[in-house]
Amino acid sequence: MAGNDLGSLLGSLLGGAGGQSGSGGAGGILGSLIGALSGGKGAGGADGSNPLGGLLDMLTKSGLTDQAQSWVGTGENQSVSGAQIAEALPDDTLQKVAQDAGVSPQEAADQIAQSLPQAVDKLTPDGSVPQGSLEDLIRAQQL
Repeated sequence: MAGNDLGSLLGSLLGGAGGQSGSGGAGGILGSLIGALSGGKGAGGADGSNPLGGLLDMLTKSGLTDQAQSWVGTGENQSVSGAQIAEALPDDTLQKVAQDAGVSPQEAADQIAQSLPQAVDKLTPDGSVPQGSLEDLIRAQQL
């Protein structure tokens, strides 16, 4: 499954599971999130596009503009709460991510809130969302 591969890549990008609970840790839950948002098409999305921009747009439309921009930008990352993540994500997406991770939706939102800022920051080292598949972006950061 593409989500598992993506979770492994995200986990290595984040320096391992980081003590997160659930199968796959932080990378696994973010991989599941990206997979759910891209309609099960993996990290490439239905049209092969990078779903990172779509996720950031979703957060921006939910009132998390400052936080999302801080993660992409080169300054300090602003934190976000699990409640804010739960509010920003579609309920069915959060339910699927929680089910995949074997945790409650609130635990899933909390884990996403802890790991997403760091993941976005590492995937956008130049202060902008790069083009290409998410797998390619992650592999590029491993160099």
